[in-house]
Amino acid sequence: MNTIVEHGLKGHLGMGAALQELRCLLAVAAGHSSKEAARELGVAPGTIDKRLLALTTKLGVRRRAELVATAFRRGIIAPACIFLSALIALQHTPSTVIRRPEPGRRAELRLSVRRVEESANRLVVA
Repeated sequence: MNTIVEHGLKGHLGMGAALQELRCLLAVAAGHSSKEAARELGVAPGTIDKRLLALTTKLGVRRRAELVATAFRRGIIAPACIFLSALIALQHTPSTVIRRPEPGRRAELRLSVRRVEESANRLVVA
């Protein structure tokens, strides 16, 4: 099965979505508007809307949110675990790992951990 990875999400070809439909779906699932997705893919915003309309018809849904939820449920798209682990690895630097923190450093560590968790949550939710 062929897969593509974009926007921190992995899309599977051969599960009912054409390549361009899948790329549009990944952009929308990442939280981009039609204009933003069109700019990234190098097409007109109307093209994005047409591709998503075709995909909603194929999957039998009516709204974009329902389209993304159904695509996750059916396994057409999934979070890219490699991307998440890379993000966590980049945030996990020796400066954030403190065995016995100084009084002021404890707050820095908590903020760093909170930022990593928020980033991971945004990727999973999107």
